[in-house]
Amino acid sequence: MFKNLILVAIGGASGSVLRYLVHWIVAKKSFSTFPYQTFIVNIIGCLLIGILVGYFSRFQNVNESLKLLLITGFCGGFTTFSAFGLENVNMIQNQNYQLALIYTSLSLILGILAVSLGILISK
Repeated sequence: MFKNLILVAIGGASGSVLRYLVHWIVAKKSFSTFPYQTFIVNIIGCLLIGILVGYFSRFQNVNESLKLLLITGFCGGFTTFSAFGLENVNMIQNQNYQLALIYTSLSLILGILAVSLGILISK
């Protein structure tokens, strides 16, 4: 268990650092009010988690440590939006369309409300 925590921590720290660097680089190049930094990180994260899941699904004896390091750790540290995207794809592939719609809608609406409530509570 401790080894797994270390792998997730290493991957998460690496993903977080890369997220910061991408955010910093894009912010220096963009003069728009559109949040390109977060948008780009979220799309790259979704592409990366898709590539990793697709790659790992092709092999029977996938190293679980590598999955923890790259998918849970790195992608999780880079953006949790990638996990959100993967969970939706899994529900859609399993033909749980209604559940995917509910999950997406509630995540967006309640997430925005929770941020607003958090700001209100902290004032």
